[in-house]
Amino acid sequence: MTARSAGKAPESWEQFKVKAFGARTEVIEGVEIIVPADIPLNFTAAFSALGPESGIDDFGESVTLLYGEGVFDQWVDRGMGAIGLLTALMWGYMQGGGKDVTFQDAFQVVTSDDPGKAVTAVVGNRAARRAQSSGTGGRSSRTSAASTASPRTKSRT
Repeated sequence: MTARSAGKAPESWEQFKVKAFGARTEVIEGVEIIVPADIPLNFTAAFSALGPESGIDDFGESVTLLYGEGVFDQWVDRGMGAIGLLTALMWGYMQGGGKDVTFQDAFQVVTSDDPGKAVTAVVGNRAARRAQSSGTGGRSSRTSAASTASPRTKSRT
């Protein structure tokens, strides 16, 4: 035991995660889930691979990675539809990425013709945030009255 940890009770990883990330819950389609506070490392690859040709099990894998075992089957049993599933996945993904968005925000992204632009509209982007805080003064005046044109008519080369 180091001097730094002497006298402190050992803490498990799960206890640390609850303290550091919180353990907020939400009910989606009648199932209580823990709101993701981080994105599992393999979620992005699994989620990005989903498409029209993906089978139901492929979606189940993404739900399990984000929300835990058994959640997907409970949602299926309760009659969740495809748009609802994608909305729940997008909402969890954005929550885990640090964006406290609404279900309506996630739905807007899922149903958009351009999801990339929809995400930017929902959560903003760096340029938009910077533009809000930039000065609102008029155009700058010239700093010198001297002409910058050269009076030479021939090249010196």
